[in-house]
Amino acid sequence: MIPSKTAGSSKVAAELYQAFQQINEDEVTGLAERITKANRVFVAGAGRSGLMGRAFAMRLMQLGIPVYVVGETVTPAIKAGDLLVIGSGSGETTPLVAFANKSASLHADVVLITLSAHSTIGRMANHTITLTGARKDQIDADVSIQPLGSLYEQTLLLFYDVVIISLMQMLEMDTSRMYENHANLE
Repeated sequence: MIPSKTAGSSKVAAELYQAFQQINEDEVTGLAERITKANRVFVAGAGRSGLMGRAFAMRLMQLGIPVYVVGETVTPAIKAGDLLVIGSGSGETTPLVAFANKSASLHADVVLITLSAHSTIGRMANHTITLTGARKDQIDADVSIQPLGSLYEQTLLLFYDVVIISLMQMLEMDTSRMYENHANLE
């Protein structure tokens, strides 16, 4: 059944509100602290989760944090003391598993933000953060009326944005100072 426009938008808003209420502030602060302690931050994800990661990387850059998106041609080698943040609902996406494995073998810190804490990447990660949502292969209207992994991806972006706010407070950074690092070749 496809809900009406009004019922659908209200249900999506309710799903996001409920998912947002389940974000653990200690997890937010913990990831922010890991970021401030890391030499450099690498962000990875695939598909829409990867797009959320790119948005996160942009905000980290605007905070002045050395950050790279895995897979870009200008991304350097990861090393000990660096942090790899992976957004993956399943925790099983083949390239992301390889990135986690390589990073762990080089003694970089690996954090997974996922729906599946006991996944392959979850078992390799130094720290796993579990969010609310439906996996893209789950068809369960009780979890979400949205298609595929939309609720997870939206919650991932909200989680990333709350981490940015936590970092702003830790670094005593405001929006006007961040704007100095905003792209000006646009």
